[in-house]
Amino acid sequence: MAESTGAEKTEKPTARRLRNAREEGQIARSREVPAAAITIAGVVVLFMMGPTWVKRLSGLMSEGFRFDTKALQSPNLLASIFAGQLIEAFVLMIPLFAVTLVVAVVSSGLTGGFNFTWNGVMPKLSKFNPLSGLGRIFGKQALVELLKSLGKFALVGAVLFFQIQHHLQELLSVGSMGLQPALALSGNLISESVLWLSLSLLIVAMIDAPYQRWSFMNRLKMSKQEIKDEMKDMEGRPEIKQQIRRRQREIAMARMMQKVKEADVVITNPEHFAVALSYDPSSNGAPVVLAKGVDFSAQRIREEAKTHGVQIFEAPPLARALYFTTDLDRSIPEALYQAVAPIIAYVYSLSSFQPGGQPMPKPRPDVPKNMRFDADGKPEFPEGTDA
Repeated sequence: MAESTGAEKTEKPTARRLRNAREEGQIARSREVPAAAITIAGVVVLFMMGPTWVKRLSGLMSEGFRFDTKALQSPNLLASIFAGQLIEAFVLMIPLFAVTLVVAVVSSGLTGGFNFTWNGVMPKLSKFNPLSGLGRIFGKQALVELLKSLGKFALVGAVLFFQIQHHLQELLSVGSMGLQPALALSGNLISESVLWLSLSLLIVAMIDAPYQRWSFMNRLKMSKQEIKDEMKDMEGRPEIKQQIRRRQREIAMARMMQKVKEADVVITNPEHFAVALSYDPSSNGAPVVLAKGVDFSAQRIREEAKTHGVQIFEAPPLARALYFTTDLDRSIPEALYQAVAPIIAYVYSLSSFQPGGQPMPKPRPDVPKNMRFDADGKPEFPEGTDA
């Protein structure tokens, strides 16, 4: 019953629905992908720069606890000394900040692309509705987020458990080591554990990204009635109608031009009109109009005729008469038979002309008065007037 009324949303969202959602700031976005990417990038930078940082930061700390006589006698110098050490420590961290910033920006666009819209940051009254808030807290999405958090916790806990199990003997031996070996071993264990933890977040991101895409598309699904209403709305817009009409004209023009090569003759008014005719001698039918046009279209027809070797015959009154009285793919009016027949015979004589023979004289077609039109399609001899 729901399907018959179009209420059930079973259809994929249209391009317009997706575009509108994007303009409102709704895109398929996974928060786990940037989190995993930033964590992994930070760990990689720490592995690469860690020894240098530890060495230099250790030097800064030792220097911070050593004061010369001049510093002791001038307490104001202590502030500048500490400030210089803080600045140097901050400069050491700049590669980490820069890498994480770039990775955060790039990874944010991996799932839903980059999108900024004021609609996404504008306050909405629906967010202040207590009922809507309860729906978000106890809704399906909140349950999914809870299960995802529990899954992340279980995965991270499992990784830590296996790390401890794998390095248990080394951890127990730290208490019997000297300070330097113990610090080195602890640093290695911590670095390895952090690396595996960050890689576990990658697994979470690989699961969450497809799910967020599926969930986003599922939320935007449309009913059949919504799709019909959208199509009606789009077809009712003037710019859409204009595009449809332009496309239809282009298709009709292309089809018409394809038929010019099948014509036997193109009758023209040299500047404005052109009509392509085809005649089948084996039938008893009249010549048929394959293509016709005015101005630019007429020029295109003449060019196509020249390209395919179709004869062009200049007869301005006849060209106008054919253009204004005959539709495409229709036979010419009976009143124009006597005007067109000599032209068809003349064209056939040209195709069968032998060198040394007597060419057929070029005909001068006589168009009946009731078939004569001016360039605007108005009769030159209206009924009730004398010639």
